Amino acid sequence: MLTTAEIIKKVRALEIKSKKLTSDLFTGEYHSAFKGKGMSFKEVREYAAGDDIRFIDWNVSARFGHPYSKIFEEERELTVMLLVDISNSSLFGTTHARKRDIVTEIGAVLSFSAINNADKVGVIFYSDVIEGYIPPKKGRQHALYIVRELLSKEPKGKGTAVSKALRYFNNVTRQKSIAFILSDFLDASYEDALRIAGKKHDVIGIKLYDKMDMELPDLGVVQVKDLENGNTRWVDSSSSFVRHSYQEEFFRVTAYCNQVFKKAGCDLLHVKTGEDYVKVLQRFFLGRNR
Repeated sequence: MLTTAEIIKKVRALEIKSKKLTSDLFTGEYHSAFKGKGMSFKEVREYAAGDDIRFIDWNVSARFGHPYSKIFEEERELTVMLLVDISNSSLFGTTHARKRDIVTEIGAVLSFSAINNADKVGVIFYSDVIEGYIPPKKGRQHALYIVRELLSKEPKGKGTAVSKALRYFNNVTRQKSIAFILSDFLDASYEDALRIAGKKHDVIGIKLYDKMDMELPDLGVVQVKDLENGNTRWVDSSSSFVRHSYQEEFFRVTAYCNQVFKKAGCDLLHVKTGEDYVKVLQRFFLGRNR
């Protein structure tokens, strides 16, 4: 558990890092990757060569005796929602940081990207229950509050229920939003909830994993503990069959996740602890622009 002083220090460090990434890398990419709600009328001005004749305002033109064009602007304001998995499995990590630390950093970067773009941002924290809800708002103070909660929120539930988070999101969010689901997706049976959310919202999954989620090292007979249900058991990690079965289970869960997102028409990014998540996000934003 972090002390208040440690949280304040970490919030400040994350703000500096996020702002630098946002200004250096994501300003244009984020803006272009997500379109606004449409075009709204801004003003009329005298017709200039090259203006689309479909947008001539004939009433104003008749009044003044020469042509005037209607000018439109993109309605930019978007709502970004972060669905953040804070279940106990996120506390696992063997390279560079825990999954939860990477989730916090990505959440901070996305929050500041939204705020810098004058968009609203909100958060749903979940485990196998809804752990907290921060309604979407604008402004730096709001982003700092989100970062503080990302750093300090402790789960009451033990497991992971992506479907509950998605159902809650569908219920509390009326207008079309951009939703980032940050989780290791060690879960099943969320395809229906994702399909419903994907019909109305722009949903992007960010799947966090550690190399030891995928590969069990040869350490002989070891005692392992399930962080979500608390069960312990002895495992012979020197057995090639055990290690192979462990890896197969990782690939099964990953394949299920890929399939569910694809069927729902939603994007899914994979981020490994110790890898540069910035490049993953940047590639995604640039790919969206194309």
